[in-house]
Amino acid sequence: MSDWELKILCMGAGYVGGPTMAVIAKQCPKIRVVVGDLSQKQIDAWNTDDLPIYEPGLLEVVKECRGRNLFFSTDLDKEILEADIIFISVNTPTKTQGIGAGRAANIKNCELCARHIARVATSSKIVVEKSTVPVRTASAIERILKSNEKGFSFPVLSNPEFLAEGTAIGDLMKPDRVLIGGQQTPEGIKAAETLVSVYAHWVPREQILTTNLWSSELSKLVANAFLAQRVSSINSISALCE
Repeated sequence: MSDWELKILCMGAGYVGGPTMAVIAKQCPKIRVVVGDLSQKQIDAWNTDDLPIYEPGLLEVVKECRGRNLFFSTDLDKEILEADIIFISVNTPTKTQGIGAGRAANIKNCELCARHIARVATSSKIVVEKSTVPVRTASAIERILKSNEKGFSFPVLSNPEFLAEGTAIGDLMKPDRVLIGGQQTPEGIKAAETLVSVYAHWVPREQILTTNLWSSELSKLVANAFLAQRVSSINSISALCE
């Protein structure tokens, strides 16, 4: 089938990328969705019924879409060439050395993905930052992508996830909000509207929020901070009750 509405690649077949792409494939049968990863073991597992992660309802969604419009591949070069939208959904572990060691997130994997896209792409792409990252990471990705000498444009969007372990599929199927941040330029706004059109297949338009890049990145970190505060508060109350 060649008449796809859009072609999406997600770089990273982990806890966020796999379920998110599976739900997009389920809800958008005319969009080709590929989950790509360098790990052959990870991709092989996604192509079986023994998935590398467990989420209630995930296997049923994957089995419904796999081979129809959902594919898993290690051939990142080929998929980058074909994709219209590329999600970056890779690990951002805590830094173990240098400035911020033990506290700050290491965005090396995001930067490696950006360099791979810049090296391989032969046309303009929309690049979507899906990983949980520090504010201004999108700017770092954008700088790398703009360093290509091919003259292509790579508008960068921020689309943070708000998933909870154990309810991820429900959270994706019926999200209380979808947040998309982009540059407030004609190119950035057009790229954001393209991603909005994907989610609008199943999410009411009023629940799809668009903002600027930094606000989107900060919103995810604030949500995480609120969660940590809630856990801390209930632990204090628990200690008091004891």
